[in-house]
Amino acid sequence: MEKTMYVVSACLIGEACRYNGEASLHPLVKELVDKGQVLAVCPEVLGGLSIPRPACEISGDRVITHDGLDLTDAYKEGAKKALDMALDAGCSRAVVKSRSPSCGKGVVYDGSFSGRLIPGNGVFAEMLVEFGIETITEDDLEVIWGWDEDA
Repeated sequence: MEKTMYVVSACLIGEACRYNGEASLHPLVKELVDKGQVLAVCPEVLGGLSIPRPACEISGDRVITHDGLDLTDAYKEGAKKALDMALDAGCSRAVVKSRSPSCGKGVVYDGSFSGRLIPGNGVFAEMLVEFGIETITEDDLEVIWGWDEDA
């Protein structure tokens, strides 16, 4: 039986690629890595953004820094590259970093830089959903680990 391939936010496998230069290693994601079922991507880095980089939030249909710099194009470019990689690798599921303007699914920061969350998806997560890739965040992983991870 062929194993399911997961596209995963690279920070969740321990890569120090978050906006602040840190990682967010998640032990259940590490299990998938150990089984050889992970394609790790960082859409923000793929879009040409540096590590570290200014924190961003989604404001309307734009991705902006606290100072109002519009980085939407870099986010879209990186998301498209990451999606193409996921499709090429045959990924059918995704585990993405919660609340991120790239990878957040279900809720994202509202663009006010006040810590307020609103319903929505990050740029990459939205593309994954549009292409039919089952997508969750690391916050949901423990709750639904009933996913047949060996499928």
